[in-house]
Amino acid sequence: MKKIISISNQKGGVGKTTTAINLATSLAAIKKNVLIIDADPQGNASTGLGLSHAHRKPTIYEMIHEKKILSEGIKDTLIPGLKIIGANTDLAAAELELTNFDNREFVFKSMFDKINNFDFIFVDCPPALGLLTINSLVASDTTLIPLQSEFFALEGLSALMQTIKLIQENYNKDLKIEGILLTMFDKRNSLSSLVEKDVRQHFGNQVYKTTIPRNVKISEAPSHGKPALVYDTHAAGSLAYIELAKELILNQNKRDE
Repeated sequence: MKKIISISNQKGGVGKTTTAINLATSLAAIKKNVLIIDADPQGNASTGLGLSHAHRKPTIYEMIHEKKILSEGIKDTLIPGLKIIGANTDLAAAELELTNFDNREFVFKSMFDKINNFDFIFVDCPPALGLLTINSLVASDTTLIPLQSEFFALEGLSALMQTIKLIQENYNKDLKIEGILLTMFDKRNSLSSLVEKDVRQHFGNQVYKTTIPRNVKISEAPSHGKPALVYDTHAAGSLAYIELAKELILNQNKRDE
């Protein structure tokens, strides 16, 4: 059974794409078949996995218009077992165009339901609570929320939680929180510790034990078109994403028991 996980947060720069790439790579390394769907018009997941603009089409944008997944749009990456459906700036137009579709909130769901042969599908959502993110959440089993360890983190999280609640009530009653992931964590900084304490107090076991540290190798890796785990396997950020993959699998096994 495939599991569809949207990686969402309407704030930009919180580590959504970094998490999508490196968590997917960690799972592919333990022989899981993984697909990333780049649903962000910035196309950063595509770039971060070395997919050139010339080789992205058909992107998710063309597939939205066809209302189906096109097999030729599922591209190989340099990671065995990890594939990607790319995106580019064309996707920005989809926010407006989707408003004219029948059942506009279910376009992704009707497409993703037909994808087989993957254990995990990660949807890298854009930094907005628009129709692309709503479609991703409606189509997903769970959502993973990266949360930057900073002062305004909880403010943005409350808006996202409200959106998730509305989607559960109106479109996808089975949508669950996969987990809240603290990113850009600096244990030398008392603010990071205060944010962590606050988030864990509010959300308890929904917050991953694993935190993702601020790490220069994570920042450098996308410019080389590689996940951090390939760019520098032993970097602190890479090791943290390996731990996150272990925790995700462990949590899933507990739920399945």
